[in-house]
Amino acid sequence: MKRVLAGMLACAGFVAAFSLCNNPAAAELVKPKAIEHSIPYMRVFGSVAAPYGFVQFCDRQPRECAAGATEENRFVATAARLAELDEVNRWVNTAIAPVTDVELYGVEEFWTVPAAKGDCEDYALLKRQLLIKRGWPVSSLLVTVVKDDTGAGHAVLSARTAQGDFILDNKVAAVKLWHQTGYEFIMRQSYLHPRVWMSLDPRQATAPAALAGVRSNR
Repeated sequence: MKRVLAGMLACAGFVAAFSLCNNPAAAELVKPKAIEHSIPYMRVFGSVAAPYGFVQFCDRQPRECAAGATEENRFVATAARLAELDEVNRWVNTAIAPVTDVELYGVEEFWTVPAAKGDCEDYALLKRQLLIKRGWPVSSLLVTVVKDDTGAGHAVLSARTAQGDFILDNKVAAVKLWHQTGYEFIMRQSYLHPRVWMSLDPRQATAPAALAGVRSNR
């Protein structure tokens, strides 16, 4: 396991010179097919390069990207735990005002845990942080890149549980199982280590540059 994880980390260390948000043309490079959208769990297809903005975020905030205890088994979420997903998703969606990184920071891509304003990935990072503070395991909370219903890149938070993979989305108040969102799933963090990213499309597992070019909306 240690040898496999080391290899995955090395692959994730390859960073393409693309940013993640507001680039519809780059998003069109990826045309993932719908796969197994009737089962509660996502399937991964090998490691890919992490989004450039995420790598920079980890460099600035290494504690936010530290691995927790590796849990092979999925987190068994009680009814109260599942209710926490809904509560946190709705609260963050209301508390944080949507704004692009260009508007807020003057750069194309800047991932951070927001205080009052942020982009889609910032919403996901704050939700992840709040749920970890409530006792959710790090291995169950995975930032995920998708293509939304407009075909643009978008970032959400996946909650990996025994009941299924649930999506916390700044565009939607309700928490849904991944296959109920209508999104095309591209890549997400590995539950083995937050810095490792995995492809959710079998055709893209060997094309990290194209994946890293996918941009997200607010």
